Amino acid sequence: MSTSGKWEKEKSALRAVQLAFDVGDEVNHQIRLEALDQGINPPDRVRQILGLPVNARPQRPRLSISLSPLDFEMLAEAFDVDVSDRLRIRQLAAEKLIAHIHLGQDQD
Repeated sequence: MSTSGKWEKEKSALRAVQLAFDVGDEVNHQIRLEALDQGINPPDRVRQILGLPVNARPQRPRLSISLSPLDFEMLAEAFDVDVSDRLRIRQLAAEKLIAHIHLGQDQD
């Protein structure tokens, strides 16, 4: 692919606009459940419903949250690790999520 062709693709990506739909709790919940049942993310389910193309690449199944510095401090204390060891905090948090499912109970 030529440099100019690659740049054209980059420019079109820059023009993408993110939309948020305020459709109510029931519709939001149902679309999320449908996405979960199909093993896709909710934005891909919305694209399907709207008849838009969906990225065919398999997505890595992952959960994500945003953590503030205070959240890291709280987790470091709970896991008894240094707050600067964010990789270890992430690892221990993932292990806690896995244990929660395997034990079938909340480990608060």
